[in-house]
Amino acid sequence: MTADIHPGLLLLLGGLATPLLPRIARRIYVIALPLVGLWIAWHLDNGNHWALAAFGFELELFRVDRLATIFSTIFLIAAALGNLYAYADDDRLQATAAQVYAGAAISATYTGDLVSLFLFWELTAVASVFLIWARKTERAYRAGLRYLVVQVGSGVLLLCGLAIRAQATGSVAFGPIGLDGAGGVLIFLAFGIKCAFPFLHNWLQDAYPEATVSGAVILSAFTTKLAVYALARGFAGTEMLIWIGAAMAAFPIFYAVIENDLRRVLSYSLNNQLGFMVVGIGIGTELALNGTAAHAFTDILFKALLFMSMGAVLYRTGTANGTDLGGLYKTMPWTAGCCIVGAASISGFPLFSGFISKSMIIAAAAEGHHWIVWSVLLFASAGVFHHSGIKIPYFAFFAHDSGKRPPEAPWSMRTAMGITAALCIAIGIWPAPLYAILPYPVVFDPYTTAHVVNQLQLLLFSALAFTWLMRTGLYPPEMHAVNLDADVIYRRFIPRLTKAFIATFGPLDRTARRALVQSSQNFIVTIERIYGPTALGRTASVSQMVSWIVGLLAIYLALEFLSQP
Repeated sequence: MTADIHPGLLLLLGGLATPLLPRIARRIYVIALPLVGLWIAWHLDNGNHWALAAFGFELELFRVDRLATIFSTIFLIAAALGNLYAYADDDRLQATAAQVYAGAAISATYTGDLVSLFLFWELTAVASVFLIWARKTERAYRAGLRYLVVQVGSGVLLLCGLAIRAQATGSVAFGPIGLDGAGGVLIFLAFGIKCAFPFLHNWLQDAYPEATVSGAVILSAFTTKLAVYALARGFAGTEMLIWIGAAMAAFPIFYAVIENDLRRVLSYSLNNQLGFMVVGIGIGTELALNGTAAHAFTDILFKALLFMSMGAVLYRTGTANGTDLGGLYKTMPWTAGCCIVGAASISGFPLFSGFISKSMIIAAAAEGHHWIVWSVLLFASAGVFHHSGIKIPYFAFFAHDSGKRPPEAPWSMRTAMGITAALCIAIGIWPAPLYAILPYPVVFDPYTTAHVVNQLQLLLFSALAFTWLMRTGLYPPEMHAVNLDADVIYRRFIPRLTKAFIATFGPLDRTARRALVQSSQNFIVTIERIYGPTALGRTASVSQMVSWIVGLLAIYLALEFLSQP
């Protein structure tokens, strides 16, 4: 019975009815919709359920396999939790956009062809931007505009790549793609933009912190993880991804440490965690791909939990800047506790969800003898403990007392945070259910003595380093500032280059245009002096026009004759 029901389209099309419902019904409806979709997803049989012949190709609109199932499962869970968190919102547009966005991402995981993937790929971009614009500030509007340009640009590259690939291979099937042809390279870049590869990543730190309180929670779940899914489907085992992922895991640490906006810190830590997943895809073994899928699952939960906690702080205090916070544990203990659970999970503490997924990727790197990358991942693990495991809860809740005494978050936010925190702990304690739904059979035990001791040693020395830096005053102070990384290209370099270009060639352009205008005026004056003031306004007779056409035809024929060998 459920084989003909598409969970993604259920959420997408069902979400369009959201604005038609009264407030209470709408709030319950958007929570129930993904839960119904989740029940359907778990009763689907593997295989291609919908096929359509279009554009001369066979399109697979509804392909179910283990990789699609695990990503659609966590997407549906994230949609339900995000909608519960946003229960107090009374924004019809934002509620509708969230359902369409989630539905498009889920639908993309079930596609078996690149044409369908492109359609849902672009729909995620268009729907998600409203979660940024819904904040209704000038910064949000500008950030959303830049976000939309980047996301639509990713779709354009995907369209060009699939067109070239279709012409070269005669197929638009969404399976292993590789980098052998131009089409594959363009598709790789399209996926890389959405996955926030180095130098292509600043849309994430630019847009997510400007989204609404609930919008940032929902955004954190779908766009980048859809790209991870696409890379795992199309480019598993591509060695280049190992080094790209290592760079992604390492470089955000330095920016996150000096960043003041704690939601922007979380955006950098999202980059960091994506790096682990990309490394796993690049290694391409069954253990590595299982680790990638598992870490995408756990990351969506603990990253959503951290965005929820910082969103609750923003909701109650009006700011997420570390300089303006501190001491909030006194009146927001539930939010502080949930934030600590999220921090422990993202840091990979044993008995928390991040440990049982991240360790799979690190172990896969060691098994493949990628020792440099293995070292980078260990460094990245220590770094994420610094900026997300310690910095965020410390500066938000336990640092200098800001004097703010806001009330605890609304019940809907607390409930969503509580459920998400419980899942983070449950998965960490009992990973078997998650391991059972991974793409390949799992023969991995995270709770060996070596894994646990090594991870605890890493976290202990990282905590000691943080304490020493704070006690000696060497830790970068929190301050109001704009920190630029690769976005310096379009924030500073391109505007300056444009101004220099205008300053150099502007006078030449003005001179050329003045000369053209003057020449045209002189020509008109000359014609009027010879033939009279109405020469250019007279209507030519039919005989004159025929004469002109015959003359031009004769010239053309003569040139054609002369060009013959």
